[in-house]
This record gives sequence, structure tokens and C-alpha cells, in this order.
Amino acid sequence: MKNVPEIFGSQVFNDAVMKERLPKDVYKALKKTIAEGTHLELDVANVVANAMKDWAVEKGATHFTHWFQPMTGVTAEKHDSFISPEGNGKVIMEFSGKELVKGEPDASSFPSGGLRATFEARGYTVWDTTSYAFIKDGTLCIPTAFCSYSGEALDKKTPLLRSMEALDKQAIRILRLFGNTTAKRVITTVGPEQEYFLIDKELYLKRPDLVNCGRTLFGARPPKGQELEDHYFGSIKPRVSAFMKELEEELWKLGILAKTKHNEVAPAQHELAPIFSISNIATDHNQLVMELMKSIANKHGLVCLLHEKPFAGVNGSGKHNNWSISTDTGVNLLEPGDTPYENAQFLLFLTAVIKAVDDYQDLLRVSVASAGNDHRLGANEAPPAIVSIFLGDELTEILEAIENDSVYVGKEKNQMEIGVTVLPHFSKDTTDRNRTSPFAFTGNKFEFRMLGSNFSIAGPNIVLNSIVAKVLSDFADRLENSSNFKEDLNALIKESIKNHKRIIFNGNNYSDEWVKEAERRGLLNLKNTADAIPTFIAPKNVEMFTQLKVFTEAEMHSRYEIMLESYQKTIHIEALTMIDLVKKEILPASLGYQNELVSLVNGKKACGIESEPEGTILRKLSSLTASLYTKLEELETTVLNVKTISDSLELTKYYRNSVFMAMTELRLIVDELETLVAKKYWTLPTYAELLYSVN
Repeated sequence: MKNVPEIFGSQVFNDAVMKERLPKDVYKALKKTIAEGTHLELDVANVVANAMKDWAVEKGATHFTHWFQPMTGVTAEKHDSFISPEGNGKVIMEFSGKELVKGEPDASSFPSGGLRATFEARGYTVWDTTSYAFIKDGTLCIPTAFCSYSGEALDKKTPLLRSMEALDKQAIRILRLFGNTTAKRVITTVGPEQEYFLIDKELYLKRPDLVNCGRTLFGARPPKGQELEDHYFGSIKPRVSAFMKELEEELWKLGILAKTKHNEVAPAQHELAPIFSISNIATDHNQLVMELMKSIANKHGLVCLLHEKPFAGVNGSGKHNNWSISTDTGVNLLEPGDTPYENAQFLLFLTAVIKAVDDYQDLLRVSVASAGNDHRLGANEAPPAIVSIFLGDELTEILEAIENDSVYVGKEKNQMEIGVTVLPHFSKDTTDRNRTSPFAFTGNKFEFRMLGSNFSIAGPNIVLNSIVAKVLSDFADRLENSSNFKEDLNALIKESIKNHKRIIFNGNNYSDEWVKEAERRGLLNLKNTADAIPTFIAPKNVEMFTQLKVFTEAEMHSRYEIMLESYQKTIHIEALTMIDLVKKEILPASLGYQNELVSLVNGKKACGIESEPEGTILRKLSSLTASLYTKLEELETTVLNVKTISDSLELTKYYRNSVFMAMTELRLIVDELETLVAKKYWTLPTYAELLYSVN
């Protein structure tokens, strides 16, 4: 590997490159645009574009693209070359400020949820100056927002940027009340931990369910799964290590702060974690991480699976969204300090988050809702669908003391004693971690653990930024009119704790007792995506988003429709794939083995030999195959019935309650058949082969 500091950011038109290549006045103008959100003049854009083109061409780039994030969950790009005819049969390389700032992709071919009619094709991509351009595969990629001809956001970046501005505005109001006049901007930072599976490509191509759906629709549990817990943090296998090494190098070239890599709990499962970045940049980077994981895996004869639950019975993959709030002067507003009980500013921001999560638990739940994540949430490796906050013992005791007007006696940090003299002593943290919590405070940030591994982190962070901005706005309205700031501040903190402490839970979120306790507290339990989606357009949520100007009401309803359609299409594709697999793979395998057993049984009978155990296996196979065919017909009928339902929400519920249930019943039979049918007939690679295929 090359020298890391030398290659880091080498493919990025970052601040150092801009400072070197741009005239001083242009550099200052661009920096002002980035820092303060001022308008970028065309003459400045022209100079920047020319410098950017020269730099990219020197790096071997021949094309440019406006790189954007439509509501498909993946990125999009249309490539244009730099060439321009010179008139003498030659070409020159040109790139204008207009081309840098604005593009015009076809908006009608992307999901719009009814915002755009099919014939209304024009859309615009607009340069996000806060996210650096970069080179990927010989193309200059310019991060952009994507909107319709009439200005509606058709992407994930635009509302994310709006939510960041909303939180910035309201947090600054709060800071001014505390006498902070130096901070000019408040930003949210994110560090998304990315889990994924790596399997052998040849085996992957033999599984149509993995190819079409990203997860196995059938598969009996292997003799060895994750029971021994020997994969977690285990030594990394050579083939995987080679993949990780190349992945890190490519990420570093793109200025992505890939920091940690390790084996996860399930066999064939791994994790990559970055250092924190500003929310919109972290979102861009995470999209690149997922894209590069797939392309680099392919080069190593591997396939990277980013589905939330590619294999039943073993851990699925999540994406832990570590979220915090900081000022442009470097102050983390969620840092408790040595004496959090006396840190009124921290306590106000903390209670704002607590109130926001309690008031908008439905939005946090819907922000992580998908057909894939339904398989993962509530399983042993993921938090449940009930949203709650883990604060730890110390902060919980502090809040209880404030609520009860009692004196909090702080705990001293004890030295950790392990019982071995040669080992160094170290301070023991004041609280343990809780891996079962959906939303856990982890020192100076909150870890939102409900995201699925293939999610764009934009959606959950739009919600987090917005709901906290809303509460900070309410707090500022109240405190700005105060005649006794200290007294009213204490009253506000106390009142917020009392009214919203129900959302705080430090225990085992997996227990049945918690489900009952959460219901007693009045917390929501939106068990699946079909239940969660309608809450997105609840009046209180529409009011909050529109008041902050993060979404228009039309944009919210469009996203509601897109979520419904995405769920329907996912289940539909899975059902059709399942039907196809049963007809072309499972039934022939079962019938083929039965044929062999019939011949064996008949041959034994002709020789006067008892046909057991062959006869027993044959009878069981025959019974299961009959049930299989019945359940197959039921699933086909259920899928056909979707044509009779016109209402989108009712159709989503039908897919959940009827189609998915029929698929589940069919799977049970197939998985049992797998344990009986001889290997030479069962052509689908098994879980044991898939999970242990990479050495």
C-alpha cells in the first residue's frame, strides 16, 4: 500500500487543491459560499470549473457527471465528456461554470410519488458546494441536489441540507441565550458504522433469490451458524483481508475517513466504521462506501450483500448512525463535561433530544422502515421496533435529581481492577453500554441503531435534525421571552424531563416485559413497515416538517407514496422469484429424488427385501411435495389478487398480511425438503456453503 497521508484525498478537489489552483479572490468567494451559503456568481463558477477540469484531466478524467441521490436509495449519474469541437476536426477540453453549477437529467424516469406526471420530464441537478467534487472511474463527479422543474425536491440530499439549516438556525438561537456570540454555525455530524456480508460470487450466481432480491428466500439452517461466537473480532481471512485492504485504499483516495474494520458476529459478516463527518458529507461518503464495497468485492470474486437479513437464523446487518451536534468553533453540544449536573447548556440540548424522540418516535420508526428491515428489527442482533432512549445510570440519576429537586451526588470514576498486577490500571466508565437500545447515548453522541445496512443515512438524519430543530425552536420561543432566564431554564428542563421520561429505558429491550412496559407507558409499537408508513403524513408531522421548511406537504405525500410502492414492489419481486424457484428448482429436485427412491423401493420389493428406511423417506417427501404444490398454488392466487386492490395503503397491507404470509408458509416446506433431498438433486447452494465459502 502507498503512503496513506500521500494518497488520502488524492482524488478529491478539496480545500487544499482549491487553495493551490484558484486565484485568491475566487478562492475566498467560493469559501464564503461554502461557509455562509451565499449565492455563487457565474464568473466565479467559470473560474472554478476551468480549474476543476484541468485538475481532473491531469488525473486522467475524460468525463464529468452530476452525481445525485434520487429517491431510489442509490446514486445516479449521467456522464458527459469534456470534449468540444474546435472546427478543424480537432477537439478541446472545456467545462463551463454553467455546466458545473447546473445539469438537466430526465426527471420523469425517477420515483416522484406523483409530484411529476410522466410527460413532465425536465429536472435540475444543482451543485452542492459544501461537498467536494471527486474522481471515480475516470469521471469527475460533482455532488448535486436534484429537483423538478417547479422546484420540488426529488432527492435525499435537498431535504437533508434543509434540515441541517433548520437545526443550525434554532441551535444558534439557544446558544445566543447562553451568551455565546462566537459560534456562527451549528452542524450535525454523523459516523455510520456499515455492516455487510461477503460470499463467493460463483455460489451467489447459483442463487436466483440472492441475485433478484438480495436475500435468500429459502434455506435450512446450517449445522454450524454463529453459536460458537468465534467469528466476531476473529482473525480476518486472507481473501477478505485483500478485499478490505483495496477498499480502504480506494476510500482514502476519495477522502473518506475509513477507520475500523473487523469480523462481525455472523459467519461471512464484517463491518467498516468511519470517523465522524458533517451529515451531508457523511451521507455522500456512505453512498460511495456501499458502491465501492460492491465493485471491489466483484474484483476479488466475491459479492457484497447489503440486505438487512440475507440469511434467516443468523444475524442481519445494520448501520449504526452515530449522531451529534457541534459548533463551528469545535464545541460538541452533547458533551456532558466533567460535571454534567452543573452543565445547563448540555442539559438543555439533552432534554431537547429526549423530548424530540418522544414526540416523534413514529417518524424515527418510519425513517428505518422497509420490507428488508422488517426481517431484522426485533431479532437478536437488532433493536426492537419500539423506540426508546438509553442514557445510562449517571445521566438518568442526574435527570431524576433535577425532576425531584434533590441533590445529585456525583460518582467518582473508579480504577478498573482486573486482578493482574502487570496490567495497567484505567478509569472505569460511569455507565455500561446497551446494545439492545434503539437510540443510545454513548458519551457525547447518540447512536441510532435501527437503520438497515443498505439504507441511505439521509432519511434518518433528516428526521433527527428536524425533530431536534423543532424542539429547540419551541425552547427558544419560550426562553427568549423570559424575564428570569436561569429560573425559567431550570423550570423548562425539569418540565421536559417529567413529561418525556417515559421514552428513557436502560434495561433489556429484547425482553417480553419491556414490550408490556412500553405499552403501559404509551409508547408506539409499529411492528412492520405497513403499520409505520402512514404515520409519516400524520398532521403533527406534516406541520413540523412544513413549518421548518424541510419538506412541502406535496413532497411529504410523494415520499409516502414512494415508500408504499417500494414495499409493494419488493414483496412482489420476492413472491415471483419464490414461485419461479419452486417450479424450476425445488419441485424438480424433490420429484427427482422421489423417482430414485421409487426405483430403489420397487427393486427391493422385487427381490423380497424390506424397503425401509427408503419407504419412510419417500412417504415423507411425497407428503411434503403435495403440501408444497398446494402452498405454491395459494401463493400464485394471492399474488394475482393484488390486481383487484386500487388503494395504495390497502395494497401494502395486503402484501404484508396475505402475500408475505403465503411466502412464509411456502418457505417452511421448502426448508424442510432441503434437509431430506439428496445433494445431487438439490442444486441451490446451501447456507453452509454460502456462509463458509470465502477463505
